[in-house]
Amino acid sequence: MLLTADDLRALPLPALSPADCACARLQCAGWESIGLPLGEPLLKHLGTLRDPAIEDPTVEEWPGSRFWAADAPISPRHFPCNRCEVWACAACGRGFLQYTEYGGYYVDHRMRQVDPALVV
Repeated sequence: MLLTADDLRALPLPALSPADCACARLQCAGWESIGLPLGEPLLKHLGTLRDPAIEDPTVEEWPGSRFWAADAPISPRHFPCNRCEVWACAACGRGFLQYTEYGGYYVDHRMRQVDPALVV
């Protein structure tokens, strides 16, 4: 299911995640390398930000941002968000974006928590 900015804004604030929740160990305000993609049972898949009608999504960032920064806007139509899957903690509902970066000689799985205040 293709999600929108409004869907991301509806996710719980990261600060509201209980300290004893299983997802509390995921400290990823900015894009953090996670080794392998995370999924069930810790997380449940909500949908995607990758529009299936666009064969090759843009690699343009939100104007003036540094997308790896923790305070960078989360723009579903800009790189790298436009290539992400959206997941939520199965217990508390805190949202996460997962993106896989494919370099010349490596694959890097990255995760970023969704802060609704940063969604544009």
